[in-house]
Formats: sequence, C-alpha cells, structure tokens
Amino acid sequence: YTNEVDRLYGVLDSRLAGRDYIAGEYSIADMITWPWVAGHSSAAIQLDVFPNLTDWKARIGAREPVQRALAQAKEIHSAVALNQSSREAEAARKVLFGQRAR
Repeated sequence: YTNEVDRLYGVLDSRLAGRDYIAGEYSIADMITWPWVAGHSSAAIQLDVFPNLTDWKARIGAREPVQRALAQAKEIHSAVALNQSSREAEAARKVLFGQRAR
C-alpha cells in the first residue's frame, strides 16, 4: 500500500508541475482527490518530497468553500460526539453507515 501511495503521489506531483490544478482549472478531479491527499498519514510517506502536490494541497485547502465545508463537518462531528443518542446522531449514522447500492 505504501509503495502504491508513493507512486500515486509521484504521478500527481508530476501532473501538477506548472499548473495549479490537476486538470488545469479547478475541477471535480481536485474535489475528489484532495480529501484523499489531505487525510494522508505522515507515518509512512512525507508529502514534502512532492513539492507540487504539497502546494496544491495547501491551495485547495485554503479555498473558502473547502474551509466552510471543513468547519461544517467539524461542527456536525462535535454535535454527534456530544450527543450520541440524539436524533441527529442517528440520522448521521444512517447516512454514513446505512447506505446500500440497492
């Protein structure tokens, strides 16, 4: 897994050389990829060896809509953590864990 993540980070780093976003302009590619990179564990792979990826991660994370979404997620997480038996917590659990393909 670590080797594959390292390889994929290298692909992204190369792709981001000379451009701000994966597809040139901000797109769904950035929206889908950013959480995967932003949530990485630094235990095995250091992002600083991928300077284009590191800059891109910061650029996406600084976007106002991303900041609002992160703040809202933190607020929801805090509310759920404080009141695990609430109706809102149950609804959140159903969304997170109860979805099925059928």
